Amino acid sequence: MNLNKNLQEYFDELSSSSPTPGGGNVAALCGALASSLGAMVCNLTIGKKKYADVEQEMISLKNKLEIYQKEFFELAQKDNEAFDKVMEAFKLPKESDEEKEVRNSKIEEATINAAEVPSDVMHKCYELLPLLKTIADKGNKNSLSDAGVAIALTRTSVQGAYLNVLINCSSLNNQTIAEEIRKRANIIFEEIDKGTAQMLEIITKSFLPA
Repeated sequence: MNLNKNLQEYFDELSSSSPTPGGGNVAALCGALASSLGAMVCNLTIGKKKYADVEQEMISLKNKLEIYQKEFFELAQKDNEAFDKVMEAFKLPKESDEEKEVRNSKIEEATINAAEVPSDVMHKCYELLPLLKTIADKGNKNSLSDAGVAIALTRTSVQGAYLNVLINCSSLNNQTIAEEIRKRANIIFEEIDKGTAQMLEIITKSFLPA
């Protein structure tokens, strides 16, 4: 996504009739937000005497999260580009049989790519979640709710990306490839859905009266 634009410009584009940025872009953005919140908790832990024993681990986690943040931004931009390529393919001429064949091939190719981008978002979230769990477990307890929001955003990111995988796979003619993509996405979705639910339940209960 274009980081030179301010938030108002982004929200204006998001709410406009333009199909990009859309849900896939927002799903990737949720991953970036989760990474950023995780890094914030690390920063609020680093330098605190109470957490001196985990300081080096928090520094390492913060550095990793900053990389994930950038990668999610890149995936958000790739999602826009992938959808645009699908639209470009649909605009190809289809007067002759040869043109139709080329057009159909380009549409299929672009749609596969459009499914792979949210698949990559899901995979990044799968890698991100264990880092956020460590931060929730060992980070500054005054920021535990922030770690919880990061975990919730990771769940939202995966859910949104999963929906984009499914809708693109449903459009493919080659359902063998579609099923392969769906299977990978199903595994990650189920693990993230279960894992985040457990983590959020533990965090929520920690705030409630005994």
